[in-house]
Amino acid sequence: MNPFAYERATAPEGAVHSLAADKNAKLLGGGTNLVDLMKQDVERPSTLIDITRLSALAHIEAVEGGHRVGALVRNSDLANDGDVRKTYPLLSQALLAGASAQLRNLATTGGNLMQRTRCYYFYDSALPACNKRAPGSGCGAVEGFNRVHAVLGQTDEGPAGAHTCIATNPSDMNVALAALHAVVEISGPKGKRTMPVREFHRLVGKTPQLDTNLQHDELITGVHLPASAAKFAANSYYLKARDRQSYAFALVSVAAGLEMDGGSIKSVALALGGVAHKPWTSEAAEKAMIGKPATEETFKAAAAAAMQGAKGYEHNAFKIELAKSCIVRAFTLAAQGTGNHGAEGAAA
Repeated sequence: MNPFAYERATAPEGAVHSLAADKNAKLLGGGTNLVDLMKQDVERPSTLIDITRLSALAHIEAVEGGHRVGALVRNSDLANDGDVRKTYPLLSQALLAGASAQLRNLATTGGNLMQRTRCYYFYDSALPACNKRAPGSGCGAVEGFNRVHAVLGQTDEGPAGAHTCIATNPSDMNVALAALHAVVEISGPKGKRTMPVREFHRLVGKTPQLDTNLQHDELITGVHLPASAAKFAANSYYLKARDRQSYAFALVSVAAGLEMDGGSIKSVALALGGVAHKPWTSEAAEKAMIGKPATEETFKAAAAAAMQGAKGYEHNAFKIELAKSCIVRAFTLAAQGTGNHGAEGAAA
């Protein structure tokens, strides 16, 4: 691990000022991802800015138009909050499906949003081919072992795949937030701004080294959960297919929510994890279900729309059909009003 300076922020404005003063500084919250990357010599911050004492960012509160979750709220507290379990059960399900209890006790909302990909080639600094670590060096996963990698939203731009990256966003929380149309609250040198979660994370494009649209000198202060998302509370389900029953990243995950009007579907929430560089949403798939009955036929049509244009590789082509099956299964369980229990699916 490389040497670094340490400072403790006493106010959000101070953290922003410190970030602006040092382009290689990093914020330290729970540290469950950043510290691992530092140990692997992937992240080399010159300064760690400890924001864990910013108590104003550690609360969940009802606000006009929904609920606000502070950036330092621990994943375990968010998952088990009474209002969240009642109003946004999809979010609670997703959080409880992620990581281990010990990690959830430490990981923060803001840190989870900023979680880096868990690609083997990104994590191993001894491997030369990773456009995320060293833009222009290539993507080792394309011709390598790519079981956990993306099948949607990839890019082959540039000579010899100079911008190629088929890594996936590893978060469960992010998938649920995208489905629920949550909004990220941000503070920076120019003041405060907001950004929909669906726009917060990036596809690769020509910048594989960037995972989000947050600027270096900006601080996530919270997440707004819209009151409108409560319409999915009675019929929602988070399904996660993975290689182990616990403490494993998703091969495919589905955050599914339905608002029913009698026997037909009035509105839909859908986001996928484990299939793209960001939580994957499909307006075409959501629209395909509106006004239709909650049947297997309806869900299969939506699944086909959501996976349109998917491209598999040697070890992960199975994800395309797996994702379709997971979408159908998740919406089937959501329609049944299965309750606040996320699926713990295991894949071979």
